[in-house]
Amino acid sequence: MKSLTKSNLAKCVTVAAGLGLVLGSTGTAQADPSGTPVYRQLAGVGSDTTQGVMNALANDITLGGQKVVASYNALGSATIATKADAACQSVARPNGSGAGRTALVNQLNLGNGCLDFSRSSSLNLAAVTPGLTYIPFAVDGVTYAVSSGSELPLDLSTADLHSIYTCDPGYVGTAPNWAIKPLLPQPGSGTRAFWLTVVGITESDISANKYPCVTDTKGGKKIEEHDGRVLDTKSLVPFSIAQYIAQSASTIADIRGSAQLANINGVPSVLLNTSAAATRDVYNVIPTSKVGTSPWSDVFVGSGSQVCQRGTIIKQYGFGTNANCGDTSRVTG
Repeated sequence: MKSLTKSNLAKCVTVAAGLGLVLGSTGTAQADPSGTPVYRQLAGVGSDTTQGVMNALANDITLGGQKVVASYNALGSATIATKADAACQSVARPNGSGAGRTALVNQLNLGNGCLDFSRSSSLNLAAVTPGLTYIPFAVDGVTYAVSSGSELPLDLSTADLHSIYTCDPGYVGTAPNWAIKPLLPQPGSGTRAFWLTVVGITESDISANKYPCVTDTKGGKKIEEHDGRVLDTKSLVPFSIAQYIAQSASTIADIRGSAQLANINGVPSVLLNTSAAATRDVYNVIPTSKVGTSPWSDVFVGSGSQVCQRGTIIKQYGFGTNANCGDTSRVTG
């Protein structure tokens, strides 16, 4: 295999060291909204990557002394009840950034007010009706993870990763006994969409089975984001560094298994290192028509918004604060 020998193994990045992150004791994040009010003005769904931090923000943000944000997890019961209206009592639960965006658009077009925003860990400005605005609120890093017993290097270049995810036989061997098994999260995942840009392939390539060594299933089930338990000694999978930090601190449920993070291009893939190969903004997505309307404007819009004023919580969940927090310039075509 090209480049992938034990001699070029590197030490796994020590994620929390030197980040300047606040890993205070916040307790494990709650799941779907609980307590009062039962139904809130801003109901949101979508990204697994940001659900923990948005759940915490929803639990902290108030307007007029009352909680206004309800953030529903990507996984759980098949349906969720988001508002008191009968039409909102059985909304299908979307899993991931893409599914959250679709659900938001569908509910907006139904005009029943069941969903008001979505969480997204990737940017998609493709035209949609009604128009959407992607508002950044934090920064994440993405790298690859391998199991602790793996012989795969803990330092690869983006060129290496491209070769692996394009099933170059010099790296991954030949079917059916692949020497390396590159994994992806389920379709609709924002981390999947972002990682495809990092490794230089497209969703259409995957749909066409252009790269047969790549899979998004394990044991017949779709792979969920940031679940290190899917790894074996031959596989690698993209992993959010913020998620890894939050899981390691038990701020959210720890499903890392034996996963350890690796470096890309010789640069430690730590969150606040601007030289890291794969950093991304994460977003809350709202209807463009609501940018100037309360409570959307109070909660999401501008550097003085309720979300942007809670940098301590954002850091507690492993993310970096975003200099462009609250910016409304990213609008769908």
